[in-house]
Amino acid sequence: MDNKIAHLQMIQAVITRMASNSFLLKGWTVTLVAALFALAAAKVVPYFVYLAYFPLIVFWILDGYFLRQERLFRRLYDRVRILSIGAIDFSMDTSAFTSEVEPWRDTCLSRTILPFYGSIFCAILVVIFILIARA
Repeated sequence: MDNKIAHLQMIQAVITRMASNSFLLKGWTVTLVAALFALAAAKVVPYFVYLAYFPLIVFWILDGYFLRQERLFRRLYDRVRILSIGAIDFSMDTSAFTSEVEPWRDTCLSRTILPFYGSIFCAILVVIFILIARA
């Protein structure tokens, strides 16, 4: 039983790390976009707002990747949870579950990620229109 608990703890640690990475990416997205907004407002150079799309898209893709990995490890956790004690091999291979979990491109548009990054995308667009109207 100790081997099963140890294996489940290893998988849970990876799941926790993926969730932590996702949280950090969201924080950095907001920070960088806000900083670029501030630079655009202070320098009266609206081009800095266009740069906000770059970290947004990069972090959006990374967050989708981390969410997909987290889902794969959750499937592995569920499989290990029901394995017999003698079948525990400490494998961290999630390739058996890739067909069960949506691809990362679809994960990027999932209901857990799309509202966050989509709203920032729209906010950047609104700020661009405001700066264009002001010019």
